[in-house]
Amino acid sequence: MAFVSPTLGVLTLEDMFDDIRQYVENDPEARYSVIVGTDSQLRERGVTFVTAVVVHRRGKGARYYYQREEHRHIRSLRQRIFYETSLSLGVAGRIAEWLSSSGIEDVDIEIHLDIGPNGDTRDLIREIVGMVAGSGFSAKIKPESYGASTVADRYTK
Repeated sequence: MAFVSPTLGVLTLEDMFDDIRQYVENDPEARYSVIVGTDSQLRERGVTFVTAVVVHRRGKGARYYYQREEHRHIRSLRQRIFYETSLSLGVAGRIAEWLSSSGIEDVDIEIHLDIGPNGDTRDLIREIVGMVAGSGFSAKIKPESYGASTVADRYTK
């Protein structure tokens, strides 16, 4: 599971965790949130999915990483949104497990969803937010879901 950092290049999952640890240790008094969001882009030959991990040092900036994958047979919007959510939940679960085993506490994990009250995804809000909440994470939808709709979206193009 490789991630890309705009400043550090390609990182393994462990390298990303090490970088996050160093980032948190550089300012241990700050408050942090980890945001995970996935966006997708339908193309002629399939769908590109990008999952972004944003480590937000509240009031003091952020650092982010992303991973990209391609799929051929996911065409319906409903399937894409559910798959986006499952990708985000999978990464968030790994991060939560790592944070717990590393003794890094007081870090909120948010799932940013590329759905909102306007447009074709509005009918999916209750189901998708319930899926995230049932997994133990807080969910943000548009316009507050910048992890998916801005950061991940940038790399789907």
